[in-house]
Amino acid sequence: MHVETMISTHPHVRGNVNNALVDCIQKCLDCAQTCTICADACLGEDMVAELRQCIRLNLDCADICAAAGMIGARRTGSNETVIRQTLQACAEACRLCGEECGHHAEQHEHCRVCAEVCRECEQACNAAVQSIGMH
Repeated sequence: MHVETMISTHPHVRGNVNNALVDCIQKCLDCAQTCTICADACLGEDMVAELRQCIRLNLDCADICAAAGMIGARRTGSNETVIRQTLQACAEACRLCGEECGHHAEQHEHCRVCAEVCRECEQACNAAVQSIGMH
């Protein structure tokens, strides 16, 4: 990804890149893809009915992560309140999705991977929230 390079070239950033936010943006976009793939993989499982809540949380998390990644990528710091609240919502969606996927991790490798990615994204969102306003 070229997130850091692109943000550093923004005229309002002037090279002062918030590395925690850059990491968060990358993890949000990765998590969005991972959750979408996990939901689709759950739909392919024989026990799809038992995975219904997992699929719903995957799709919710994917949507929130995609939005958080894109909002964070737009001129960092431009609307700190919206960025902060979006990242907080993303962290919560990742926490819930990660917990649900964790319940299926022993049976389904895609859920194990998704739970791990969700935890990483949750941590990155929380770190980015703490960093906003410091740069």
